[in-house]
Amino acid sequence: MNKGLIGKKVGMTQIFDEQGKVIPVTVIEAGPCTVVQVKTVENDGYQAIQLGFGEVKEHKVNKPVKGHYTKVNLTPKKHLREFRVDSLENVKVGDELKADIFAAGEKLDIQGTSKGKGFQGVIKRHGQSRGPMGHG
Repeated sequence: MNKGLIGKKVGMTQIFDEQGKVIPVTVIEAGPCTVVQVKTVENDGYQAIQLGFGEVKEHKVNKPVKGHYTKVNLTPKKHLREFRVDSLENVKVGDELKADIFAAGEKLDIQGTSKGKGFQGVIKRHGQSRGPMGHG
């Protein structure tokens, strides 16, 4: 079965294995994610679940998004993403998915978005220099 969660990077740390080797680790806050919508083949043409993550104040979302959440009696979420799944058994709107759906040692594909830093000059981006400069 396909599984997925929405998360946020908390930071970096390190752990030690049995031989005493240091392993760098990224700490991710994965979930809890709320099932906002269940998409079926009959209605939408494909099977997917729509998950919401993070809290946002209700006055900060626009009317269409607010209507999407009030239709299913949920509070608005900051992030909303769809995950295609093989089966929709035991999944209904309002369920909370947590990180316990993954087993220890299971391999994951993680997709991230880096912060935008705007246009970087060659000095800052590639470490080039301008040569000796006078101070008046």
